[in-house]
Amino acid sequence: MQLKRVMLKLSGEALADKENGGYNESKVKNIAKQILLSVNKGVDVGVVIGGGNYWRGRSSKDIDRTKADQIGMLATIMNCIYVSEIFRSEGMETAIFTPFLCGSMTELFSKDRVNECFKQKKVVFFGGGTGHPYFSTDTGIALRAVEMEADMILLAKNIDGVYDSDPRINPSAKKYDKISLSEVLDKKLEVVDLTATVMCLEHKIALAVFDLNEDNVIANAMAGNINGTLVTV
Repeated sequence: MQLKRVMLKLSGEALADKENGGYNESKVKNIAKQILLSVNKGVDVGVVIGGGNYWRGRSSKDIDRTKADQIGMLATIMNCIYVSEIFRSEGMETAIFTPFLCGSMTELFSKDRVNECFKQKKVVFFGGGTGHPYFSTDTGIALRAVEMEADMILLAKNIDGVYDSDPRINPSAKKYDKISLSEVLDKKLEVVDLTATVMCLEHKIALAVFDLNEDNVIANAMAGNINGTLVTV
């Protein structure tokens, strides 16, 4: 499987240093080194990062959902700025795009401008989700994958694939090596949210789910070697 353009989703919570607060810089540097290998092989890499290390506003009963989602959008941008700088320290050029103006810190999203960045071998970060409340970063990465004509979405998580039930609760949960998006919908499996699942199905965007903490798992996935679950169209 030869991938030319991929969208990588990183969990904000997975990047956090849970003991000392802030970011787990060694983990982020390790991710950067893996992505550099892929960039040097000619792969276009887009990155979306969740904001869960900063904010889980949807669990609050006292904050309006729209405002909570806006805080979440800003959290993803902060993550993009930090991770982008670590990538730069490892020798990559980067760009950050958002769906709304964010001063001089980011650029306003434009497909043409992103394609220019890919031609320049830059790693492109997409912050701020879709720019609208009620849409998750799952939907954000699905939208950008469709717009930028990506070959695949890579989901780097704290779990090593897709299971038929939560393996943290059910020790007998079955892991899928391969499953279709239609089956994901039928079985109501939580790979990405419903909106993102339907969008990927409609536009024939495959996904791969794997454990972020496994050695070289991102580099291997970008080379087409999925050690997790392949979600087919």
